[in-house]
Amino acid sequence: MDMTGEERIAAPRDAVWAALNDPEILKQCIPGCQSLEKISPTELTATVKLKIGPVSASFNGEVKLSNINAPESYTISGEGKGGIAGFAKGGADVVLKEDGDETILQYEAKAQVGGKIAQLGSRLVDSSAKKLAQQFFSDFTAAINGQSGG
Repeated sequence: MDMTGEERIAAPRDAVWAALNDPEILKQCIPGCQSLEKISPTELTATVKLKIGPVSASFNGEVKLSNINAPESYTISGEGKGGIAGFAKGGADVVLKEDGDETILQYEAKAQVGGKIAQLGSRLVDSSAKKLAQQFFSDFTAAINGQSGG
């Protein structure tokens, strides 16, 4: 499943780029994120608790940053295992464009699920994934606006 979107952030591109690489900010914005630790400049480990329809699962996984072109773009991808609930993996290509004092964040995200979650039906999984992606990017925008707004 694929999702695309755009957010306008009232902050300079360098500030947005810094936030995209800040585990504390990412942790606040990833829905259901219980922990997020940086293990190298391009790798993080995460624990995320999600409820998709009737299935609740805690995923342990890794997040990797690749195709890094600071401060313009990168690919963020992750894979989580949720025990009997199954697995989820996905990623997003994120592009930052300067627009005066503001930044336009564009994303193109892809997600895949397997196991029990996949049996819920693609409509439910698709709509949940879209909601989670939108929630992440709107929370991320709010976090940066809150920071730069002082």
